[in-house]
Amino acid sequence: MLHLFHSSHVLTRRDPCRSTFRIALLLVIVTSCSSRTNETNWDFEIDFGDNTRTGVMQVKRSPAMTSVTLNSYDWATMELTEVKVQDNEISGAYDWFTFTGAFQDDQFSGTLKTKDEQYRMTARRQSDEPKVIDRSEVPYLLSTADLPPEELDIDHAGIIKSWDRKAFVRGQRIYNANCINCHGTPEVDGSIPQSRKFWANPFKAGSDPYSMYLTLTRGYGAMPPQLTLTPQEKYDVVLYLQEAFLKKMNDEAYVNATPGYLRGLPQGSEKGPATQAYHPWSDMDYGNFFINTYELVDSASGPERYHSPRPVPYEDENYLANNFAYKGIAVRLDEGEGGVSKGNTWMIFDHDLMRVAGGWTGEGFIDWNAILLNDKHETYPRTVGKLHFETPVGPGWANPQTGSFEDPRFRARDGRAFGPLPKEWADYKGLYHSEDRIIISYTVGDAEVLEELGRELIGQAHHTAFTRTLEVGPSSQPLKMRIAPSSSEVAMIGEGAVLSEENGFHVMTVNARASALVRIYITDGEVDRLDEWAASAQAPGALKRFTNGGPAHYPEVLTSEIIRGTEEGPFAIDKLLPPFDNPWNSRMKLSGIDFMADPNRAVACSTDGDIWLITGLTSGKNTLQWRKIGAGLFQPLGIKVLDEKIFIACRDQIVLLRDYNNDMETDFYESFNHDHQVSDHFHEFAMGLQADREGNLYYAKSGRHAREALIPQHGTLLKVSRDGSNTEVVATGFRAANGVCINPDGGFIVTDQQGYWNPMNRINWIDTKGKFYGNMWGYDPPQDTSRAAMEPPMVWVDMEFDRSPSELAWVDSEQWGPMDGGLLSFSYGFGKIQWVLHEEVNGQKQGGVIDLPGIKFLTGVMRGRFNPQDGHLYACGMSAWGTTQMMRGGGLYRVRYTGEPITVPLHLNALETGIEMEFASALSDAALETDRYEVNTWELKRSSKYGSDRYNKKELEVTRVRLLSKGKRVKLYIAGIKPVDVMTISYDLEDQDGNPVKGKLQNTIHHLGNELNL
Repeated sequence: MLHLFHSSHVLTRRDPCRSTFRIALLLVIVTSCSSRTNETNWDFEIDFGDNTRTGVMQVKRSPAMTSVTLNSYDWATMELTEVKVQDNEISGAYDWFTFTGAFQDDQFSGTLKTKDEQYRMTARRQSDEPKVIDRSEVPYLLSTADLPPEELDIDHAGIIKSWDRKAFVRGQRIYNANCINCHGTPEVDGSIPQSRKFWANPFKAGSDPYSMYLTLTRGYGAMPPQLTLTPQEKYDVVLYLQEAFLKKMNDEAYVNATPGYLRGLPQGSEKGPATQAYHPWSDMDYGNFFINTYELVDSASGPERYHSPRPVPYEDENYLANNFAYKGIAVRLDEGEGGVSKGNTWMIFDHDLMRVAGGWTGEGFIDWNAILLNDKHETYPRTVGKLHFETPVGPGWANPQTGSFEDPRFRARDGRAFGPLPKEWADYKGLYHSEDRIIISYTVGDAEVLEELGRELIGQAHHTAFTRTLEVGPSSQPLKMRIAPSSSEVAMIGEGAVLSEENGFHVMTVNARASALVRIYITDGEVDRLDEWAASAQAPGALKRFTNGGPAHYPEVLTSEIIRGTEEGPFAIDKLLPPFDNPWNSRMKLSGIDFMADPNRAVACSTDGDIWLITGLTSGKNTLQWRKIGAGLFQPLGIKVLDEKIFIACRDQIVLLRDYNNDMETDFYESFNHDHQVSDHFHEFAMGLQADREGNLYYAKSGRHAREALIPQHGTLLKVSRDGSNTEVVATGFRAANGVCINPDGGFIVTDQQGYWNPMNRINWIDTKGKFYGNMWGYDPPQDTSRAAMEPPMVWVDMEFDRSPSELAWVDSEQWGPMDGGLLSFSYGFGKIQWVLHEEVNGQKQGGVIDLPGIKFLTGVMRGRFNPQDGHLYACGMSAWGTTQMMRGGGLYRVRYTGEPITVPLHLNALETGIEMEFASALSDAALETDRYEVNTWELKRSSKYGSDRYNKKELEVTRVRLLSKGKRVKLYIAGIKPVDVMTISYDLEDQDGNPVKGKLQNTIHHLGNELNL
């Protein structure tokens, strides 16, 4: 579950029977054997109680050893130890289980035994009988003569025999990237209705692996040949189709690749061209700057990575000696296409401290280790290559009042300082992007500073000299800037400043009331007579001329398709396809959307740092136009438009986009507010962005997964004043609050995710400032760890109902009929939308959630806004850690209410005698039958453990039912009803027109209402 945005339940090695547990078994047995060498394959099943795992067991015997591989494409790989083999019996052990079993003829029977449970495993030997399939009459689109020569010598059997979990994952990725638009999924229809539904339809050209391969290679009917896929990639997607759809949902079409079947395939010796590595994070063109948290290290001599081990909470690492740029602006200095990821020379400017953290050269830029880059958890990106110079974590400029470089910032318990310098000392203003130039703007004291990072190559050896060009305005005090350690070689040209050495560093000094225009050269000491070389260099030019806007960097206007959804139910889902095929290889992981004054246009942000302008939303056409208007930002997870000004919520700051020359592209990334305290922790997201009536901005900041907070902003709801001048904490105690909803009365709703100190997902109604919402690993929690010290949620949300709730939104649209004015919850975890039922009893908010019927997206859903013109809901989402919906990297959707009957309750009340539910339509008299309902309850235990089991589970009896309000309101009289953490109510009814009204809601009861007050 997300961490974006929530960690899903972490299954221990002793918990193998949960449905999300993914492993594969590799049993390696070494023993003396007969001189005969053979291989047999067995179809196995392991009964874990609530689910069954299947796969293929391969047994290989040679004179030297016997190996047994259990290959389930849902699992990973484990090797047994302490293995023993005697006759036809085998045994072994792993960290969390022991394994025993025996072969008898064509059968195998065995046991996996954990500390507390044992699970039966059975297997049946695959047939060696030859199986030949006649494909001579299949009218493929391409003949054999049309195929490239390498297709005629493919080792089909060898590729199929090598199928494993990695091939399955590759095939899933290919399907989701290439096939899903037309074919869809069992839950979401594709764009072409006649496209094969692999989970339900028969196959006209054969459904065995080789026949499916030929269909992909040569084409059939409306299916064109997939000429860009390698043989390995085609068989990867065949494996995914076989295992994900045919075997589980269309078993009549499933053909087992037995040894007999493989012997019937064409013989060959090649596997075809090698497939290209899939590294979309490093293939993307981020532009020539990219803001992130970086650790600067030298690949040859830098320290090894270290993370404190379990148990939780993890201890704080000793990172005092590590060079982190928590708000690092990485700038590519060499020329060429492809942005920072394709460069070979870079510097990082730390805008917390107004220092250049260092400069390096090499190939690869960074190691890309980060949850929103290559999906790695509990880590952060490091530089890759040779680190030529670096400066320590601390102010880049001395205090203008005292001349001291002593760091005055908030210091956490691990000794590190976090957050920006005081504004009167130094203040980051933003970043200009003009032509290929990146101009950084900030103040030191009362002096305005513009700075450009660069490089020059010196001499025939082309030694790298890193450059800093600075334009410094007049100051009322002398200013000092730390450049590099004394071990580096430094030279300077220009006017208005002098160089000196101070306490082991090269320092630049600008006199009071003077201005300066200089260029500084920094090398690693390998350049002889740097001063002489610099003296002959061209004088620096003024930087201010690059602050008025330049030519567009992204002039391309991209077109994408709108696929209208069917209107068979109450909601139609239009897929507004993002331009996945774009010049910058942008992944389109959309994380926020808002409308411009013209509702035909919207802006959206992506987690990779891009900002997009989208046109055509309400034009009635079937296409959209996308224009990239910004890039390089740090994990944007929220966007808000106020008076046509575009604000972006990033991890390091709130950015205001400025277009100075009206070319629809950002010229200045103004730092509207950068009070953010940023650490290296991967889980520290800044979520959502909303504005109140006065123009104040709000976002939520996550805490540290499995760790205690270091900084006051960890796990908080934050308010930024309308002028951006200050930030204040509104509420505390959150773990992973994915977004903010502002209520009509000015209060807030913030979700949170199951985890440590959080027994279940929460929807929190926040009506006053200063309250604590339960995460004891937040900053400065109360001493009392009981529930009495925390604010209860409006509703606990069980993982069965939503694995990871994101943001909520109030329905503000007459187009949504009876739901207008209601409340929606977006599901990142399951890619759906839930209706939120809420009431207030004894001053406490409580309620429940229920899925809106027929809504399922290809991605998790992050944010949603109602369009003021057409009244439809526009939702954007993405796929990353913690969502089941991984069919696309990102998505944009339009949800339209069709007017068909609504089957969910619009209102819910918990009363002293039972539950009342109010529907949009009058119910039939069958609703009076008590067996039409099922009510269950259970309790949670809040502790430092991850999540909670279900305690005190009960099924409550519905003793009587009444219909009220002309049949629209149903009253369930429930024996033994009382306040409870979780209640579920299932109902199977019809309305008076015979339409089914069926569903299952989940709610929380804090207080029972007095029926006389309703």
